[in-house]
Amino acid sequence: MYRRKIGFPEENELVFGEVTNIQHNSVFVELDTYGRSGLIHISEISSGRIRNIRDYVNEGDRIICQVIQVDEDKGHIDLSLRRVTKLQKKNKRDQRKQEQKAEKLLRDLGDEINEYPQKIYQDIKQVTDHEYLHEAFNDVVEHDKHLSDLGFPERYAEPLERIVREKITRDTVKVGGELTLETYASNGVTIIKDALKEAESLDDTLTIRYLGDGRYKIVLEDYNYDDAETTLENALQTIKDPIQGSPGGKYEFERTKFQ
Repeated sequence: MYRRKIGFPEENELVFGEVTNIQHNSVFVELDTYGRSGLIHISEISSGRIRNIRDYVNEGDRIICQVIQVDEDKGHIDLSLRRVTKLQKKNKRDQRKQEQKAEKLLRDLGDEINEYPQKIYQDIKQVTDHEYLHEAFNDVVEHDKHLSDLGFPERYAEPLERIVREKITRDTVKVGGELTLETYASNGVTIIKDALKEAESLDDTLTIRYLGDGRYKIVLEDYNYDDAETTLENALQTIKDPIQGSPGGKYEFERTKFQ
């Protein structure tokens, strides 16, 4: 990766590194971004008693560690393997993958304008506020921003933005499930229809389909999971209130798991 940092990492920062040496009670790790070596004491490898460190790591392994202490005067960086959660590892790996994809777009640009991608990267990092390239590219795709407005040098902004829009597609998420609705009100059909119609009006991507026997399929698609969940909950509440407020009103919702 092109990304490099000067100095030392911050305490609690998550860092990628390669295991370079294993001693009886410690592991030495070369940190990718900083080009410095850190140390994991045996007590920070894993919880519980450890008989053999090599049951957990070996030379050449690529690992994610948490920085627990930094002594810049001595040049010491203490790391922990056991304090990194599975979710943190997943998020860190996902972040790295996104940045690697972003750097590949710089190589595409370099081929197009006959310039080294490393130089393009350094030129961009000198003027943009984004810590990661993929964050800027996501702003282009998800929020229709322009790279020139994000501080990218003019000679790169237009051709790189075109490549970004061609190569990066937005992933969507689906949420929803099956509704069972029933009411004994004399105008029950109208109550249900009006509730469903109002719910559908909350979002253009929200669809409700009749399945028969008082059952309905409700599905919402969005680019952001939290936004999708919020809209779905609002839609379900819009349906639930008038149904349960009517004579003999019955409302049930069973969530569907989408791939």
